[in-house]
This record gives sequence, structure tokens and C-alpha cells, in this order.
Amino acid sequence: MNDDVYQLQRLYPQIYLACHTNHVRAVSTKWRISSQDSAILVHLDRERGLSPRKLASHLGISPSTLSAYIARLSALGYLTSEADKDDGRRREIRLTALGVKAISATSVLDTKRVAELLKKLKPAERKEALRGLHLLAKAAKQMSE
Repeated sequence: MNDDVYQLQRLYPQIYLACHTNHVRAVSTKWRISSQDSAILVHLDRERGLSPRKLASHLGISPSTLSAYIARLSALGYLTSEADKDDGRRREIRLTALGVKAISATSVLDTKRVAELLKKLKPAERKEALRGLHLLAKAAKQMSE
């Protein structure tokens, strides 16, 4: 067994269990976000646009299904859909500031618990830990490309 694989399998659940919260994701809540809405939003970034076609492929849904979600989430103010700067025929979707708040408010990881966890680390350790998570998330995105 690869020790790195084992370490990730062992450590990730510890973090998840320490910070997990019982959450409600439903269109009936203040944020009006379903689980599928949340799955879409967490794949977006405020700075870097993402092709709806790539996102649909990654999520395993049809582009037309994603289009309906994009229209709804855009109307709620959680994302923008704009023409690609390099190719006006293509679209790019991005998370908005309100979308960031919606993700935080509906995350399976409780904001207060995550903040408490991060406070346990020295600033340099916190930066190192977040850098590691960023690298893992980047690798995860590359797996679907």
C-alpha cells in the first residue's frame, strides 16, 4: 500500500469529522440551494472562468441540464455567465461574491469549526496546510480534464 494514499485516507476523515455539521441544502432555505446547486458552485472560482461544457462533462450531466442550473443560479446572483474574452462564441461561468457567501453558509464544513481548527495552527502552518489543500484540489481538477 502506498503510504501517501494511506495518510490521505486516514487524515481527511479526521478533518471532516471535526468540522462537519448537519446541514440543510434545499431550495426552501434562505439560500435556496439544492445539493446539485452546491455541487456546481463549489467547482467555480471568482477569478478563473470555467467552460459550462467542461463543467457539465465533469459533473456527468448534459449541457442543457447545466444550462438550466446556470440560469437559476445566475438569477439568484451566485454566478455570472459571460462571453469568453478570447472567443466570444464561448461562455465562461464564474462565482460571485454572493456565491462565495452561499457556499460558506451551506457548506458541509461548519464555518466556526473550520475557523477554530485553523486558529490551532501558527500562521506559517496555516499557510502551508492551505497550500497543501490547494495543491490537492488542483490535482483533483486535473483528473477530470
